[in-house]
Amino acid sequence: MGLVIATVNMKGGVGKTTLTVNLATSLAKNHQKRVLVVDLDTQISATLSLIPPQEFAKARRERRTLSHLIYQSIRPKSQSKYSIRDIIKPYICSVKQLDLLPGDIDLYDEYLVSEMLHKQAVVEGKGDFNEVWNQFEKQLIRGILEPIIDDYDFIILDCAPGYNLLTRSGIVGSDFYLLPARPEPLSIIGIQLLERRIAKLRESHGIDSPLNLRLLGIVFILSGGLIGRYYKQVMQRVTDDFSPAQLFKNRIPMDVNVAKAVDSFTPAVLATPNSSGARAFTKLSEEFLQKLEVSGNLYQADQNKVNLSNLD
Repeated sequence: MGLVIATVNMKGGVGKTTLTVNLATSLAKNHQKRVLVVDLDTQISATLSLIPPQEFAKARRERRTLSHLIYQSIRPKSQSKYSIRDIIKPYICSVKQLDLLPGDIDLYDEYLVSEMLHKQAVVEGKGDFNEVWNQFEKQLIRGILEPIIDDYDFIILDCAPGYNLLTRSGIVGSDFYLLPARPEPLSIIGIQLLERRIAKLRESHGIDSPLNLRLLGIVFILSGGLIGRYYKQVMQRVTDDFSPAQLFKNRIPMDVNVAKAVDSFTPAVLATPNSSGARAFTKLSEEFLQKLEVSGNLYQADQNKVNLSNLD
């Protein structure tokens, strides 16, 4: 079964989409991994980093975007001619193992969601509203992805900043989450807020196992001009709160080529593979796989302990 990984930070502008699309592309191109990028942000930055606007506009006219799948979850009795496999765009940027589930500027109608869940809680008696909401939130994104999880090694979710329904559902439906950040005070606050929110999500959704929803690591995407004592002070705050294993050693340097690659609707690892930013993402993908291997070994060890305790 493929691993679902959420890229998330409460603060916007920290390089979340840049990390998502370049990591996904490097995993597919350099490591022959089967990777699906899922755009959960209504800004559709991940979508437009991988396909041109006219291709997105065509997909939207044909209702081949994530919003169609979300609507099916809200209105399961509605007629649909498209499954998730029909909506996924394969061979993105001519990379054979890289696919995209396009986002949309209108992903869901909050009124329809509330109406459906109110009906389940009050009319159908499936529990109080909070319980019904939490169950829907827990299953929404994971349920959409369920038919194709086995088709991929990695499904990487580009979550919206803030804390909306899809971001929460994406986090809860993930095996791991990545935290992109800049060495700036507000970005650090975004990390702290997210960690508190995830702790509450674990509690409200009954996720009591440390083997689920694990922090894979914090990735720093550097900003220009942050050098010397100030940079060290900000970084020290992070190292005080997290263990070395929770921090990626490879950091993404300030590189204009990474930003310019968006203009060609192609990740920097393809557009300018020899640039400092692209090389950094390539090294990051290697570290990413190493961290997963270590985490997998720890997971297996913990599972063995659980099995032994059950035997006792």
